Amino acid sequence: MRIYLVVIDETKEASVALRFAARRAAKTGGAVQIVALIPPAEFVQWGGVQATIEEEAHQRAEALVSGAAGTLIEETGIRPSITVRSGEPVQVVRKMLEENDKIAALVLGAAASGPPGPLVSHFAGTDAGTLPCPVMVIPGSLSHEAIDRLS
Repeated sequence: MRIYLVVIDETKEASVALRFAARRAAKTGGAVQIVALIPPAEFVQWGGVQATIEEEAHQRAEALVSGAAGTLIEETGIRPSITVRSGEPVQVVRKMLEENDKIAALVLGAAASGPPGPLVSHFAGTDAGTLPCPVMVIPGSLSHEAIDRLS
């Protein structure tokens, strides 16, 4: 089964990428894997404060992917797999791609304006030729109708 890996965050372009991936998965008999990334926390001198900060970040990420998964199930009937990972975002995504040969595409959203984010810059630029699957960069300015038509 082909899996569309989508990196999700609070941005509009992430929800556009998720919608595109869900529509592609539905049309091709595939699946969707949603991943929320928790960047490494900056060092805080007091361990208890550090642990609280990390726990809050993990809870926010879990809430984010759960909400995205609920929307996906509601709109397409596809039940995605959910992953929350901590670490340097590019390295985490790269490792996920290497670990799962069923991932058919990495689906990333690009901001409607301004420079691309670090994942788009890296995976569509520097690392594009070495990946085990295609990268789909979905413009964040696309409407729901455009996404549905293109997917």
